[in-house]
Amino acid sequence: MRTHRKAAALLAVCALALAAGCSSEGGKDSEEKNGDSGGGGGKAVTTERLKIAMVTHSGEGDTFWDIVQSGAKQAASKDNVEFLYAANKEGKEQAQLIDSYVAKKVDGIVVTLAKPEAVKAAVEKAVAAGIPVVTINSGGEHSEAAGALSHIGQEESVAGEAVGEELNKRGKKKALCVIHEQGNVSLEARCAGVKKTFRGTVENLNVEGTNMPASTSSIEAKLQTGKAGKEIDTVVTLGAPFAAASVKAKAGAGSAAEVNTFDLNAEVVKQLKAKEIGFAVDQQPFLQGYLAVDELWLYKTNGNVLGGGKPVLTGPALVTDKDVPALEKYTARGTR
Repeated sequence: MRTHRKAAALLAVCALALAAGCSSEGGKDSEEKNGDSGGGGGKAVTTERLKIAMVTHSGEGDTFWDIVQSGAKQAASKDNVEFLYAANKEGKEQAQLIDSYVAKKVDGIVVTLAKPEAVKAAVEKAVAAGIPVVTINSGGEHSEAAGALSHIGQEESVAGEAVGEELNKRGKKKALCVIHEQGNVSLEARCAGVKKTFRGTVENLNVEGTNMPASTSSIEAKLQTGKAGKEIDTVVTLGAPFAAASVKAKAGAGSAAEVNTFDLNAEVVKQLKAKEIGFAVDQQPFLQGYLAVDELWLYKTNGNVLGGGKPVLTGPALVTDKDVPALEKYTARGTR
């Protein structure tokens, strides 16, 4: 595993996340299914019972957020926290979910800022109501302005730059960057970062991320588009589920393009092992969920703020087939 030079060292508290396993559950896009603390065993702390909510922009069936929730639930179990979860891929609805948790007077909120213009006012309202907010994963550059304590995740433009540099090392000339959610500032930053450092050309392709068959067809059609399609020698997807779609699309198009992806899950590890994927960018979603809940608990019980208010980076790290032996047992339990 190669960690990009600009990624900050993680705080010692991160080691707690690696010390205990937990299992992921499918279909975690409703508050009703995810309102329990979950997580692994171990004796909880004796501090007062807190209620912490998480609101993300997850689309239905996105396994990335299962891993985030695994981390959050593990921390909640340790910290005597009731963990609540809700998600909506639309910014307006995400803001309404935040408002609903403010009305419930939760003790802290974790939120993503994939569509900051739609969500910022709701975050500011939470902060004004005395509810501390930590942002994770997306929109880190908007976190401080919204009043959040800190942001936990990777700098998306830096991650994109790392991908561009790796593509240069691999001798690639033309990249197709697949954006699965239009308007998501973090996804756009990833492709922009690739374009910044890649010495070849980058073409963005917007696909319907909530419709995997349609996404696969769109990628396959692009790879089949005459001379231009044949010139594409690498497909860069911005989420683990779309790596599998691209592998399928590549086969359908008869393309020789190398598939590379952002994010990691058990399927991506299998594809790395089979050399169907060249490399993956791991932003360690388990840590994002774990550290966000842990930070809010630390803030409420001890006045701590991770990173001194600065972003706490969980990536990027580039992983290849050489890293598979070390990763398989973690992806199998849903923590990587």
